[in-house]
Amino acid sequence: MNEVPTLIQLCAAAIRDELLHGDSHDDILPGVYELPPELFDVLLPQLPPLALQKLHENLPFEFRDDYELANGYCEHYRKRGRCGIVDSAWRALYKSRWPGLGQKSGVMVWLDKHEEEKYSSVVDWQQIYWETHLQNCVDAITETALLPSYGGCIGEIQIPDSILQYIGCKGHPSVSTSDYLKFSYHCQQFGIYVRCLRLPNVLCVMETCHLLQISKLESLNLQWIKSIEHVEGLCKLVNQNSETLKSVEFTHCKFYPTFMDAICDSLHVKGHKTHGIEHFSIKRSSFLQTDTSTSLPVGLTSILKSGRSLRSLSLCDNQLQTFFAKNVFNTLLDTSASISNLDLSENNISGWLSHFKWGSGNQRVSFGIGKSLQSLHLLNLRNNNLQKDDADCLKHALVHMPNLQNLDISDNPIEDDGIKSLFPYFIEMSGRPLPFSDLKLENCELTCDGVSQLLEVLSTMKTPLKMLSVGDNDLGSKMGRPLGKFMCTGIRALNIEDIGLRSSGFLEVLQEIKKEMKLVYINISKNRGGIGSAKFLSKLIFEAKELVAVDAQINFMPMESLSVIASSLKVTKGKLELLDLTGNSFGEQLADESVLAEFRVNGKLILKMSSSVAPNTPYDDDP
Repeated sequence: MNEVPTLIQLCAAAIRDELLHGDSHDDILPGVYELPPELFDVLLPQLPPLALQKLHENLPFEFRDDYELANGYCEHYRKRGRCGIVDSAWRALYKSRWPGLGQKSGVMVWLDKHEEEKYSSVVDWQQIYWETHLQNCVDAITETALLPSYGGCIGEIQIPDSILQYIGCKGHPSVSTSDYLKFSYHCQQFGIYVRCLRLPNVLCVMETCHLLQISKLESLNLQWIKSIEHVEGLCKLVNQNSETLKSVEFTHCKFYPTFMDAICDSLHVKGHKTHGIEHFSIKRSSFLQTDTSTSLPVGLTSILKSGRSLRSLSLCDNQLQTFFAKNVFNTLLDTSASISNLDLSENNISGWLSHFKWGSGNQRVSFGIGKSLQSLHLLNLRNNNLQKDDADCLKHALVHMPNLQNLDISDNPIEDDGIKSLFPYFIEMSGRPLPFSDLKLENCELTCDGVSQLLEVLSTMKTPLKMLSVGDNDLGSKMGRPLGKFMCTGIRALNIEDIGLRSSGFLEVLQEIKKEMKLVYINISKNRGGIGSAKFLSKLIFEAKELVAVDAQINFMPMESLSVIASSLKVTKGKLELLDLTGNSFGEQLADESVLAEFRVNGKLILKMSSSVAPNTPYDDDP
């Protein structure tokens, strides 16, 4: 039998229906605003987005807080009074419709957990709700706009019922004649809230510029730009938002020189020969030009040189060759921009820094290097086919990056000789005010000898490294003792996935852990660790009081491992929120939630497990 609604619930439903379907809200809204706080607070969570929007945007002046204009809204869109409860209602609607959307993935979830919570407390949830809703509308109408048979206006395309029902306008009698059905309505009503937008080529047209004329875009992600028609539309949109636009990203595009020239012109702020873009990105795209061996496209060079505000540049997975990367780097050296992030990953640029290698009396370090690389904080060179000679050249370039904090050279076959050539840089960095913090060396064909020496060097740094990743290198069980010593140096995040530790390696790690560790996150997955990995985890849980997350998947742990781990969990009262034991041989009965129920933090299960992958598989295959 259904629960009988209370009088308050019936009244809230009546107000909701009137806000959604009534012809005029002037009669009902004053009464709603006069409700006592306890009733007003009960009403808000029951309102769908459209009803909450009407109530929110009409709150009278006397209810307003002293909040400043949010994101440059006009006075009509100022955050209103009783903002805490209203914002909580928007937050609940957002979390309900898009659970998990926008969350960070991987290590940064755990390292930045407290910062993320602090940021979430000041998010404008009304703005982010309608911005995400409009992006959903864009994605939905794109399917229709791409049909060869469709020849109508973009604004006339109807929004699917699956989206309309979320905001509360599906199912009432007037829906067949309502403007809610049209894409143009959603742009006109909610475009004011849009700051970030992802557009495919088919929507890069003049009509879209008109539909979004009230938007103040700060970030644009443009996809599949391949023709002059697409370029003309996007240039109009970019120019329309040139005073607010801070980030532009191109994905899956093809650039002819004339395209880059037009895009560069559109980026310039009116009356100036510079642009205000802070983040410029071209990913999984290609540059089509007649001369592919001497220079960059003029437009791209101009974008880099005229961007005094440029903070990050990404040219990722664009099939770049050595000359292209070299010219990009040299162009940046000759600009006044203070680049903090440079991403050239997923290209084939072996030899791109050969001009930094000193030899034959030819020291090619002009360009004002001492100044131009001072601001670089992150350098991503993942999967660039860099060899050990490239690492040696990189050493000379890194000397001119005194503020570098994050270096990723994973998936490059630099071998031990390559990483050893970087040791002098790490030693020098240890004495500088801004500490070097993150180093990623996954799948670099390193050995136990090379990584052991690396850990000794890193252990001498005055400020401990924050994160190190040496996963997917065949280091073997002898790596255990060096790792155990290094874990006690203050490292916060460590990835040693699939390095061949095995059970004996984990037991050696244990012998070197003699004091409390600062680890927040560790990945020990795919190491065939058996009972040794379970004993290591038990010790880790005791000694790492700040530990938040552990990835220990597929380690061939036997069934008795769970009792070893559980005993530590029962005794300690740490911060551990996730222990992923997926793919170990615990058996289905132990993966039952009733067995795991006692291990919870904030109501959520700590342990993540699955049924046995291979019950009879030996867990310790050490020779």
